[in-house]
Amino acid sequence: MPLEQIVILALVQGLAEFLPISSSGHLILVPYLTGWPDQGLIVDVAVHLGTLIAVLVYFWRDLFEIFRDLPSLFKGRLKPGARLALYILAATLPAVIAGLAVRHFLGDSIRNPFVVGWAMAGFALVLYLVDRFGLTIWRMQHLTLGQSLFIGLAQCLAFIPGTSRAGATMVAARFLGFERSEAARFSMLLSIPAILAAGVLEGYELYQSPEAAGRFQDALLAAGLAAGFGLMAISFLMYWLKRATFLPFVLYRLMLGGGLLIFLYGFAT
Repeated sequence: MPLEQIVILALVQGLAEFLPISSSGHLILVPYLTGWPDQGLIVDVAVHLGTLIAVLVYFWRDLFEIFRDLPSLFKGRLKPGARLALYILAATLPAVIAGLAVRHFLGDSIRNPFVVGWAMAGFALVLYLVDRFGLTIWRMQHLTLGQSLFIGLAQCLAFIPGTSRAGATMVAARFLGFERSEAARFSMLLSIPAILAAGVLEGYELYQSPEAAGRFQDALLAAGLAAGFGLMAISFLMYWLKRATFLPFVLYRLMLGGGLLIFLYGFAT
């Protein structure tokens, strides 16, 4: 595989997985706009592994607290880390069910540039309105089981390419009144089982195919680059949202979605 294709795929997955701009939408557009052949399952698995490493590294303190407090699940009184683990699990279940349903009934039928363009532009407006008019009063320690389920239901929107898993969960948390950085924090932690599930599913498909032979060097490079780009994306987002709004991401989505729709429908001619 050409080096530039590996770098672009790792960059897209590493940045777009955590920023509210849709990694799935961008990964659909890359081959469409460049004419590159499909990168194959082994590279898909590798870039997912890279982004998983990034979020595990950045949020190691939260993960340490979760594992430290897990025994309290069996002692009748939940400690903060165990409660957080329970809420992450609760928020993940709707996406698991929705993912199986989408895979069975729709397959890849909605993975096309037209869907990406409309979702990219449409969800930009939702992101702007909720962020602009939503309250900012809650932090992670105020999260409840019902709120985590609501965020988990919102995560199901990510199966529409161009919507963004990170964007959907952050919007849901902002709608409930959580601070921007706290909404991003829960979204990132919620990405761990989501990325892991995607990696396991792709890994199982890879296990059943003969593709892996001779591609491990590409996969290793892709994983390393995706981890580095992902770590940069998380660090930037957490820094930015403590000081500013989602407006730059809204504008980016509007420009990309609007430009894509103009191109696809031929309005410019």
